Amino acid sequence: MEQEREHLVGYLAALGTVAIWSGFILISRWGGRTGLTPYDVLALRLGTAALLLLPFCRDMAWSHWRDGRLWSLALLGGVGYGVLVYAGFKTAPAAHGAILLPGLQPFLVAAAAWLISGTRMARERLLGLVCIGLGVLPVAWPMVREGSAWSADLLWGDGLILLASVVWAFYSVLARRWGFSPWLLTRFVALASALVFLPTYLMFLPKALGSVPVSVLLIQGLYQGIGPTIVAMLLFLRAVAILGAERTGAMIALVPVLAGLAAVPVLGEQMSVWLLGGLVLVSAGAFMAARPVSRMVRSQTCPT
Repeated sequence: MEQEREHLVGYLAALGTVAIWSGFILISRWGGRTGLTPYDVLALRLGTAALLLLPFCRDMAWSHWRDGRLWSLALLGGVGYGVLVYAGFKTAPAAHGAILLPGLQPFLVAAAAWLISGTRMARERLLGLVCIGLGVLPVAWPMVREGSAWSADLLWGDGLILLASVVWAFYSVLARRWGFSPWLLTRFVALASALVFLPTYLMFLPKALGSVPVSVLLIQGLYQGIGPTIVAMLLFLRAVAILGAERTGAMIALVPVLAGLAAVPVLGEQMSVWLLGGLVLVSAGAFMAARPVSRMVRSQTCPT
């Protein structure tokens, strides 16, 4: 009975992670459709997360603040990723983000691991990567929606999100290679990114905080700063501890299709047969790629 209860907690934690990461895509795209600049959204995210995590940083040693590897991870996973992904969501639809962010991560992480350390992909995972590759085709297809062609803005947005996904893949591989704990990374990346980005934002970058209601600022700041940055990480670690990386990774594969489908009623975005097929293929590929036990799966996180 106790074991069943523990498994239930694990599955609820995994589902909570899926919900938050799916919501990240929807909330980010919604923020992109408002008058806020990408820099506004990132400032709200980093400012909120830094304020909330500051009381929990007393045990961080000064050696952490002198570690160039941690600063590199903060610039990659905090500042670089944030600027790219929020800029991309200004023009790219949520379904494209669902495919190019969580959906494409197994493929990109495998490529980054090979480039950095020469790690080769296990054969058992190749079929999953093939499905992911096929699922990306509807995004690259000239006719994404029936009767509508590429636009320069759409191409620019997809390109930025793809680049953000590449940045996150390298962040994930380097974080695993250097062996930092997720809790240390969560705190350091939030605080160090805020120290680097917020002064630059305040002094030099365009702002449009006054162009939206206060409710929009609160939703973006609280969700971005608390949900994917803190809560999802804790839920993800809890799920992995109870269920293991295999089953947790398989459930995380639901993020692309759930976010893509939810964008239709929530954001009013259109869905074509091509795009739906791409979402399903990417989710199926991510599921298959997560099944074999490997070092890559045990430490992989979703890009948020």
